Amino acid sequence: MRTLRPDTELIYRCLNERILVLDGAMGTMIQQHALDESDFRGERFRQHSLPLKGNNDLLSLTRPDIISSIHEAYFDAGADIAETNTFSSTSIAQADYGLESAVYDMNLASAKLAREAADAFTARQPDKPRFVAGSIGPTNRTASMSPDVNDPGYRAVDFDTLREAYAEQARALIEGGVHMLLVETVFDTLNAKAALFAIQEVLDEMELEIPIMVSGTITDASGRTLSGQTTEAFLVSIEHVDLLSIGLNCALGAAQLRPYIKVLAEQAPFAVSAHPNAGLPNEFGEYDQSPEEMAEALEDFLKEGFLNIVGGCCGTSPAHIKRIAELCQKYEPRKHFAGRLTQKMLK
Repeated sequence: MRTLRPDTELIYRCLNERILVLDGAMGTMIQQHALDESDFRGERFRQHSLPLKGNNDLLSLTRPDIISSIHEAYFDAGADIAETNTFSSTSIAQADYGLESAVYDMNLASAKLAREAADAFTARQPDKPRFVAGSIGPTNRTASMSPDVNDPGYRAVDFDTLREAYAEQARALIEGGVHMLLVETVFDTLNAKAALFAIQEVLDEMELEIPIMVSGTITDASGRTLSGQTTEAFLVSIEHVDLLSIGLNCALGAAQLRPYIKVLAEQAPFAVSAHPNAGLPNEFGEYDQSPEEMAEALEDFLKEGFLNIVGGCCGTSPAHIKRIAELCQKYEPRKHFAGRLTQKMLK
């Protein structure tokens, strides 16, 4: 029997009352600090044999001050939900750095940092509680497709390996105090299924009920995920799980994402989320869309009643989130969602 925590009930009540604002990009903010190798190594990894620069998740252990300041900046801008700095904190992704043994500590520390910031802002504004979503990325391997064009039957990872890696991450995030879990940037639904299966196993083991968000990625104008699914097929593939929300993020800007968010708004039995990029990248891979331009593109989503949760992905900053949060105050959340747990919470 799973136990419902009081903060879980609060999340559902808030979701029914207003549009919740998710934070923006973590990498965009980290890049502003111009960090070097020593920042990523700290004392604990000073003698590590492989280069660590660029392993942003590691900063939760070696430069927690930076990660805390980023969470605080987004909450100060009006975010209701902060994502943990754990997008790549699985043993699979960390194998590139030889840091599989540090995965549990990375997730635990990241969750605690975000939770400390959330609790501090909630104490200041009890009428606007802040929450933490444990970020669970797709890993750098895909279970559905071969990375070798000459061997289409080859797979770089299997379901059970993904399941074990995700279970380790989910367990640490929950023990660190996250309010919900976010399986995001899903480009291969089989990877997401492994994550969702692992989360269910962990929740059964811990006898706990934690809201679960899922956010997929439409990779280009074809309207499909990298593994070939349409938005509707993606929804059908995972709607057997009683989710808090389903949505889309990354790869595209708000304008390009609109038709696919519309599909979810019309068909999803859960809350709907969107956290697009700040437009499309320029020739240097940078994102030029201003907070005003991004807010203008997202306002159409809000006018149409598509969303319950909205935030930003690549290229977004606290300035973007501040403008989005101001905009959300003018609109009502999407109402017609009816997940089983949602209905239980809203009775």
